Amino acid sequence: MFEAVVAMDFSAAHNLRGYRGKCEALHGHNWRVEVALAAQRLDKVGMVEDFSVKKKHLRSVLEELDHHYLNDIEAFGQTNPTSENIAKWVFEKMGRRLRQARSRVAWVRVWETATSCAVYRPT
Repeated sequence: MFEAVVAMDFSAAHNLRGYRGKCEALHGHNWRVEVALAAQRLDKVGMVEDFSVKKKHLRSVLEELDHHYLNDIEAFGQTNPTSENIAKWVFEKMGRRLRQARSRVAWVRVWETATSCAVYRPT
């Protein structure tokens, strides 16, 4: 199994409903998102998927989050926009964009700070 990873950043604000502590208040992060694509075999050039194609798809997905209040986004209307839930949301969005690709999304890692991240990997 081969994996190729791309990473991008976005900035957004959120607050965590039902949380007791500082994160209950409105605050923001400069998030970092890593997406791993996996394939059993490489293409004829020797790649899982062209990095420029992967980056284009990830950029398109993250534009929906960048410089927004995440709680106002439909997917997070009832679900807290935690790093864990953002990772799953990105995973699902990327999966839909790559349906026709040879590769599949293996996992998504979302960094909320330089020392704290969450990973979504389906079972």
